[in-house]
Amino acid sequence: MKLRKTRLAAAIAAALCSGVVLAQQPAVAQDTQRDANQQKRIEQGMQSGQINNHEASKLEGEEKHVDKMEAHDMKDGHMSAGEQQRLDSAQNKVSRDIAKDKHNGATGDPDSKTSRRMEADVQRDANQEQRISNGERSSQLSGRQVGKLERGQAHDDAKQSAADANGHITRDEQNSINRSDNRQSDHVHDDRGGY
Repeated sequence: MKLRKTRLAAAIAAALCSGVVLAQQPAVAQDTQRDANQQKRIEQGMQSGQINNHEASKLEGEEKHVDKMEAHDMKDGHMSAGEQQRLDSAQNKVSRDIAKDKHNGATGDPDSKTSRRMEADVQRDANQEQRISNGERSSQLSGRQVGKLERGQAHDDAKQSAADANGHITRDEQNSINRSDNRQSDHVHDDRGGY
């Protein structure tokens, strides 16, 4: 009887532990999907003129912070409940700032060269985040790979934010950003097994 209770307790513990791991995977995938969605919101704000270049640069800096947090939290392949809570708070702040910048009355010129360059960069970030999210959801990417790729996204966001800090992106800065984005794209492709 005692052996049966021990086995039952072990089976329940194993089921609970596996449930925690399974429950965590969708939350992490939601984080990368949320990154992609927020990048799309920034891009849409720039396209409509609701977000100007300075605001977009600031938002990219905030996205860098979120990506660095996610990379740090995922370096061991998983995220604790406390880490998830801190990441959610940081993502909520970015979301509020996007909404505030879209409705503060400041406008940008979506047809300027700098805006078009920055829009292209933000769109590429959204695509990269979507590819990471898809790879994570399909189990093509492990938690550690997601952490490494988010570190690369943070690097790209930092480069974009720094390039536009003075209000415009030069052709040389754009070329540097493109090279960095190309490397990141190759990493996503390689880590996803050629997808």
